[in-house]
Amino acid sequence: MIKKFLAVSGLALTSLAASADIGASWIDGLVNTGAGLAGGVVDTHYAFSSVSGSATGTGGFGVVTGVVRPVPAWVANTATSAWLTPSANAAASYDRTSSGLYKWTLTFDLTGFDAASASFAGRWAADDSGYIHLNGNLIETGVRKSNWTDFSASQGFVAGVNTLDFFVTNLPHPVSSPTGLRVEFLSSVVSAPQPPVPHLPAPVLAVPEPSSSVMILAGLLVVGAVARRRIC
Repeated sequence: MIKKFLAVSGLALTSLAASADIGASWIDGLVNTGAGLAGGVVDTHYAFSSVSGSATGTGGFGVVTGVVRPVPAWVANTATSAWLTPSANAAASYDRTSSGLYKWTLTFDLTGFDAASASFAGRWAADDSGYIHLNGNLIETGVRKSNWTDFSASQGFVAGVNTLDFFVTNLPHPVSSPTGLRVEFLSSVVSAPQPPVPHLPAPVLAVPEPSSSVMILAGLLVVGAVARRRIC
């Protein structure tokens, strides 16, 4: 019986150790703008919509720019990420007389993961200014087009589909007023929910075998008889 109890306890401890080994992983769906795509290709990871402004996007998305020659002030494209613009012409001008506000939306799904454990960090650039919302909550404000601006989040995630919105304001200019977005994720982490802790059975005391019980009873009788003789 004791061996059986030890074996059950060992299995329980092994299960606990296994659950502790469930590691964190990268958040699937956090994709850099233009990652792995050639110039002129529509990036369907980032939905594009106009809150106010003359840019309409390309089929509801942005287009990966090639070499950003028309706008030399922008951070140069790399193999890691590239600028997205409303159309294939990165130098296209919008909002000549009034500011335009555009929203670039990235979604990712945390179904099956522990949303409370999620976090990410990255950097972004935009033309001309902007701010970021995670599930409708502001997590970063301020951005530049010629240098990176950091952003991050460690709370505000939900167990399901999460929405990351990059709002970009395009300032008016009578001659040239292009707009675009650039995003790179540097780190992210989320853990799977821990399985319930297995219930450990209560220890079972060994029950003496019949032969052992007889011997114990005989011993008690002998002790009792000796005690009576001494009293007499």
